[in-house]
Amino acid sequence: MSQLFRQILPLSLLLLVSACSMIPDYQRPEPLIELDTGTSSETETVPVAELGWQEFYRDTALQQLIQKALTHNQELKIASLSVQQLQQQYQIQRAAKLPGVDVQGEASRSRTPESLSFVGRSGINEQYSVGLGITSWEIDFFGRIESLSQSALQQYFASRAARDSAQLSLIAEVADSWFSWQAAEAQTQLAAETRKAREETYQLIKKRFDNGLASELDLRQAETAVHEARILQAQYQQQANQFFTSLQLLAGENLDKSQWQADWGKIGQLQELPTNLSSEVLLQRPDVVQAEYQIKSANADIGAARAAFFPRISLTASLGLAGSTPAQLTDSGSRQWQIAPQFTLPLLDWGVNESNLNVAELQKDINMANYQQVIQQAFKEVRDEMEARITLDDQLQAQQDLTRASQRSLDLARSRFDAGVDSYLDVLDAQRSSINSQLNLIAIDLQRLRNQLTLYKALGGGLYADSPEM
Repeated sequence: MSQLFRQILPLSLLLLVSACSMIPDYQRPEPLIELDTGTSSETETVPVAELGWQEFYRDTALQQLIQKALTHNQELKIASLSVQQLQQQYQIQRAAKLPGVDVQGEASRSRTPESLSFVGRSGINEQYSVGLGITSWEIDFFGRIESLSQSALQQYFASRAARDSAQLSLIAEVADSWFSWQAAEAQTQLAAETRKAREETYQLIKKRFDNGLASELDLRQAETAVHEARILQAQYQQQANQFFTSLQLLAGENLDKSQWQADWGKIGQLQELPTNLSSEVLLQRPDVVQAEYQIKSANADIGAARAAFFPRISLTASLGLAGSTPAQLTDSGSRQWQIAPQFTLPLLDWGVNESNLNVAELQKDINMANYQQVIQQAFKEVRDEMEARITLDDQLQAQQDLTRASQRSLDLARSRFDAGVDSYLDVLDAQRSSINSQLNLIAIDLQRLRNQLTLYKALGGGLYADSPEM
């Protein structure tokens, strides 16, 4: 047995060492678009992609919900399992570079009739054998298997980046659903308070109407205002229920509303993000990293397609013992061995190998175009959110001023109505303006939070729970 491997191993090692690679040299594509918002600050700060989500999302309840989602969310679990699956596929492809050694055993017993016997009489023949064998091991002289192994490795890396991208999206969705639910609950509460106030006003006007001190028009206007408030409350309550259902789905478990309900006015603000950014931050995004790994995988596939034009060298070998009886397997003369190297050279394939090479090269071009598209989309997301941050601050300030002015108008309208100067219609108009201003103030505040969390995700934030120490 050792004799066979002394003959096989030197040849195998020689071919493995001398194996060449047909994979083209890889160069990272230069982004066709750049994100530059100013020079970097001299103050050393943690890159956004490394800013821990527990530091960015400061509310402890939200942090707990994010942790639940990372543990129980099924979409993230599917992405993680896909990473493990591709890792095993890479292990399978890598193992193809090494010979598989099998233990072989055989026992046969047959009868030869007299008419077919060389000695002119029938007889019983027995044969026994046992040994080790290597079956059709392809020696990767031109790097075909190594190229396929590299392609599988890059696909595995791409799947890990895809899993990271899924985590970023999940964390952002949890935060968005939680903030949206809290905002909808605050708007529902505001609508409920408005309904209660209008119901009290309706009862007051009804008494005045019964005593002949108010017109039926005032009464019906007050009644209409009550129904409007009822509708508004139901609409916002429906929205709140939908956001909470989405939150439960993302968290992967049923949640108790009372446990996670928060005061909208006391929800902690998110950590501010830097305003000076460069294009390098986009290259750290998991979806950009994934797109680059896919280019590398396609690049390796080109190497495999090129190697298909050259001979494939394979080796079949066996070493063992054989005899006509089991006892003969221990005899010194029962040893047998076989070594059979083979090569296959494509002679006429009707353009199959050429087409496979063209397909591989086109796939690389497609992946490179996708890489540029992902970067451009990342640029758009970051640019949109950074520009929106400026306008949202202006909107919030204007809405706060409008809310104060609307409340003052409502107070004056009520005073004039109580004094009998104006009709109740003026009060209703002032009420509608006031409630709309307060509802819009909550909506703009929600937009600012969404803007911050979307920018955090767009810059690659959310991969780590805690920031690294500087």
